[in-house]
Amino acid sequence: MKKISAIITLFFFVCAGNAQKQPENPGLKYISGSEMMKNVSFFASEKLEGRFPASEGYHKSAAYAAAYFKSLGLEPYQDNTYFQPVPVEYNEFSGPVKLEKIDKGKSVKQFKPGIDFVCRGFSGKGSFAAPVVFCGYGMTFPSLGYDDYASVDVKGKIVIVFKQNPAWAKDVKGINELMTRYKANNAEKNGAKAILFVTTPNMPDPQKPIGSLMDGEGIQNPDFPQMQVSLDVANELLTNSGKKLSEIQTQIDSLKKPFSIITNDSLFLEVHTAYEKERLSENIIAVLPGSDQALKNEYVVIGAHLDHVGKQGDVYFPGANDNASGSAAVMEIAKAFATSGEKPKRSVIFVLFTSEEQGLFGSEYFTAHPPVPLEKTVAMINLDCIGFGDSIQVGGGLSAPVLWNIARKQDSLNTKLMISKTWYGGGADAQAFFDKSIPTLYFASKNSYKHLHLTTDTPETLNPVLLEKMAKLAFLVTLEVAEGRYSKENIQEKKSN
Repeated sequence: MKKISAIITLFFFVCAGNAQKQPENPGLKYISGSEMMKNVSFFASEKLEGRFPASEGYHKSAAYAAAYFKSLGLEPYQDNTYFQPVPVEYNEFSGPVKLEKIDKGKSVKQFKPGIDFVCRGFSGKGSFAAPVVFCGYGMTFPSLGYDDYASVDVKGKIVIVFKQNPAWAKDVKGINELMTRYKANNAEKNGAKAILFVTTPNMPDPQKPIGSLMDGEGIQNPDFPQMQVSLDVANELLTNSGKKLSEIQTQIDSLKKPFSIITNDSLFLEVHTAYEKERLSENIIAVLPGSDQALKNEYVVIGAHLDHVGKQGDVYFPGANDNASGSAAVMEIAKAFATSGEKPKRSVIFVLFTSEEQGLFGSEYFTAHPPVPLEKTVAMINLDCIGFGDSIQVGGGLSAPVLWNIARKQDSLNTKLMISKTWYGGGADAQAFFDKSIPTLYFASKNSYKHLHLTTDTPETLNPVLLEKMAKLAFLVTLEVAEGRYSKENIQEKKSN
């Protein structure tokens, strides 16, 4: 009798365990880290030259992605095209970029591009030698009674300024809008011939020279070179002044007064660029129509930005994690939907955005010229920098808790890598959708930014296992929302929080 009872008890637990275990979604087997890495490697290859928005390399990337979506049988977003034209600023580097220390008209040290210095993405062109002057934060701010140029003559000179703005003035209206383009224009207004940016040294993790297109608003001078130099280069140029950069920052920040210095050093620089105020780039958009007659006119958007920061002379920025990883994941998720035969009730829009690096221009253009009514868009899933790091973080949980809890549930059943930390709002390309009252989630890997905007952001640094788990989780969340299990009442959850 005891033996029979034990068998019955064992049978009960086996049945209970099987009842709790959910079958794996068939679409998951079509998501492969190694397959995604093939697309990452293509996007990050030197022949695409860093995917500067509207460049030939970017257009090749876009054509590749569009052909991929077409091969899956996904529909073009309108007029038989997968491309949504987006007008953007454009700057092309040609020829070498040089920065050399000179003494008595002769070069005494050549600094290494990509290590000692990089050009700003919207640097102007120029080739000349000039003395160097350090000018603090590069600010002229009358309401603070602060002007880094008030006590020093920079006419015909190259100025070095801190890239960041002073933390002690962060709450002053207008300070946070003083971006690199403002500082370049301010230096030129005071007579300078070029500007070098350097990170503030008194911070936990001082920034290396990075490729960047984020310059802010203002007039672009195509004949005014802009570079970022390393802390070592800046300190070397200050040697003759007897001061170190950290000491200078401490003095300025303590007294809240300018401390500009003539360095008694000179540099030769050379940059070749061709600027265009407007050139067409493109978003790439593909659609999987919904299967339900009522819900097919509601939409889930899953996207990532395809662009990066380009090439300068012999130096290019691969952008493997940022954001070939997210782009490859969107393509792989599209494959999982199309190949597995998943026919969700709602329509799914797959989009690769342009010009995130310039200021979210692609996603903002998408929401300003939406291919479908925004009021019918129930959620936006964004993937950005998802292949380097140690775990999964999903932003938007404080503003879209119902949507975030779907991710949390799917992670507990499948990937088991999602951390509890989240934030309010969109961020990156999700921001444009958040601003339109569309609930958003922002997928990124934790500790993801070691190689951000550096020449070292290569495919070899990525973790295919993490990339695969990230794509699988994003697929399951997108599927659950597209299946209608994310109720329409939750669409306005942002407004109620």
